[in-house]
Amino acid sequence: MSFENIYKDKKVLITGHTGFKGSWLAIWLKELGADVYGYALAPYSDMDNFVICKLEEQINHRVGDVRNWEELTAYFKEVQPDFAFHLAAQPLVLLSYHDPLNTFNTNLMGTVNFWEAVRATPSVKVAVNVTTDKCYDNKEWVWGYRENDPMGGKDPYSASKGCSELITTAYLESFFKLEGTCNIASARAGNVIGGGDWAADRIIPDYFRAYKNNQKLEIRNPFATRPWQHVLEPLSGYLALGAELYQKGKGFSGGWNFGPEDMTHYSVKNLIDELLKLDQQGGYTIPENLEKPHEAILLKLDISKAIEFLKWKPVLNFKETVAFTLDGYKDDIHKQVHVYEARLKQIKDYTNKAKLRNLKWAL
Repeated sequence: MSFENIYKDKKVLITGHTGFKGSWLAIWLKELGADVYGYALAPYSDMDNFVICKLEEQINHRVGDVRNWEELTAYFKEVQPDFAFHLAAQPLVLLSYHDPLNTFNTNLMGTVNFWEAVRATPSVKVAVNVTTDKCYDNKEWVWGYRENDPMGGKDPYSASKGCSELITTAYLESFFKLEGTCNIASARAGNVIGGGDWAADRIIPDYFRAYKNNQKLEIRNPFATRPWQHVLEPLSGYLALGAELYQKGKGFSGGWNFGPEDMTHYSVKNLIDELLKLDQQGGYTIPENLEKPHEAILLKLDISKAIEFLKWKPVLNFKETVAFTLDGYKDDIHKQVHVYEARLKQIKDYTNKAKLRNLKWAL
C-alpha cells in the first residue's frame, strides 16, 4: 500500500472514469483498496483504456453526463462517497475549435454541477477538480507558470479550463471555506502520455495509430515544447493531494501544479525521436506550410509548491517516461497479456521507483 492507506476501504467517486486519466486513476485506486465508483459518458472506442482493461468488471460503473445536474447529484447521494475526483471533460484543443458549444457546456457547467453535487452530499470529505496546464494565460515565457498566475486561454479548450479553475476558486471562497467539512482543491497537469490513450489529434496516439498501420506520422508542430509526463506522474500527485486534504484539511486547498522538473521539457520532435531510438519502427514527416489552428509553442509549469508542501516530485526521467509509454502501447496493440494486469505491473514498477527515491507518498 501507499498514500498511508488513506484510500483503503473508502468510497471514491470519479467523474470521467471512462477517459484516459480517469480509467488509470480507477485502476490505481482499486489497487489501493478503495471502493471505486465512476460516472461518465460511454467509452468512445473499443481501444479505450477503460474497455481494453475490462474496467466495467472491476469497478462500479454508471453511464451519465456531467451536464445533467439532477442525475449527477442523485448518483452522489446514492453512492455517498468519501472522496470525489472530477476528470470528466471535453479534453481536446482541436476539437474545441470545431465544437466550442459542447466544450464550454461540458467544461464549465460540468464543473459547476460537480461542485453542486459535492455540496449536496455531506459524506464527501475531499474533492479535487482536475484541469490542465493550459488553464494559464500563456504568454510563452521561458519559465514555468505558478499557481497564482492569471488564468486565460486563446482557444476554446484552454479558455474553458481557465474558467473551470475560476469556478473552483469561487466555490472554495464562497462555500467550502465557510461551510461543512469538505476540503477541495484543483490539480493542473502537463501533457500526459501513456498506454490506453487513443484520442484524436494527440501526438502520441497519432504516432501509434501510424505505427499500427505501418505509416509515417505527420507532425504539425514539431518544435512545440510541452511538459511531457507519464500518466502515473500526475495521478500520484492527485492521490497525494487528496491524502493531505483528508488528513490535514483546508491548508491544502487551492490550485496545484503537477509536471516534470524544469530541465525535462522537450519538443514534439524530441519525443518522437526518443520513441524511435527505443523501437525502430515507424517514422515521421514534417509538412511545409501546413495551415492549422493556433496552438502554443512553449508551455511550462513550476512545480515548486508540490515539491515543498506535498513532498511530491516526478519519478521518471524523460527516457523512462517514453519507455513506460512505449511499453503501454505495445500492451494495447499486441495484447499478449491481460492489459489490466499490465497496467498493475506499471503501477507497481512506478511505485517501486518512487520508494527508491524516498518519496513520501510511496513509503
